[in-house]
Parts: sequence; C-alpha cells; structure tokens
Amino acid sequence: MQRQLSVRDFTSGPPVTITPKARLVDAALLMRRMSVRHLLVVEGGRLVGLLTDRDLQRCAPSRLIPITEDAYNDLFANTTVDRVMVREPQTIPATATLLEAITTMQQAQIGCLPVMEGEKVLGIVTRWDLIEALRRILVEEAEGETKPSKR
Repeated sequence: MQRQLSVRDFTSGPPVTITPKARLVDAALLMRRMSVRHLLVVEGGRLVGLLTDRDLQRCAPSRLIPITEDAYNDLFANTTVDRVMVREPQTIPATATLLEAITTMQQAQIGCLPVMEGEKVLGIVTRWDLIEALRRILVEEAEGETKPSKR
C-alpha cells in the first residue's frame, strides 16, 4: 500500500510575507535577501495576495525603451505591491496530498500554492518543493530495493 504524503510535509515555511502597501522596491529586496521567488501578501493576518518575481519583471519597463535610471527606480519606489500582486490566489490545505497539489498546480498553470490551515497561512509549496518530494521518494525506493528482505 502506498503512503499518502501531505503538503504539510513539504511546505516551505515559515512564510515570507509582505503587506499590500509595501513598495515594490522593498518586495524585490526582500525576495533577494530571503532567496525566494514568491511573497505571500498578508493584511491583518489574512492572505490577500501573492507576488512573484515574474510579477515584478512584468511591471518593469523594458530597457529597450529610453528611460532614465532614476525614472526606472522611481517606478519601483512609488508603486505598491497591491497594484501588481495576484489577488485571491489559489491555496491548498496543509492536509492535501502531494498529488492534489501537483494536479492543482498543473491545471491552474501556476508555480506555487500558499498552504493554509483554516485561515492561517502556514507557508508555501512550490514546484521546487514538489521536485524535492519526488527526489526523496525515489531515494527511499532505491534504498528499499537494495536492502535485503527479511524472510
């Protein structure tokens, strides 16, 4: 019988959060400092959005268009997270299986899911976390095949 691994076991946490009224420059710096590609946007303890590195890239002016460095920097300094974030992101309960997380992410064509326990944000599960889960499963299977059976 195959065991069911839960999302909770592979959730990246504690969550890295930011407020909706934070500036994009602060969000970009936080992502860099924490080495993450996703920020959970939380207001009053409630998840209200998700900001990804792609969202930041999408709102940045192209360097091919003539723009001064000051104007480029001003855009990030004067734009708040709530103008760019994904509102009401799809979430997954911590008790969900990895298969449910994979299916949800594939169907929605997204790279992460905030992991919830009721209304509380526990963390986030990303594609990278799912690859790590697969790696662990494959290692366990390989180790199980090399152990002598007890008969």
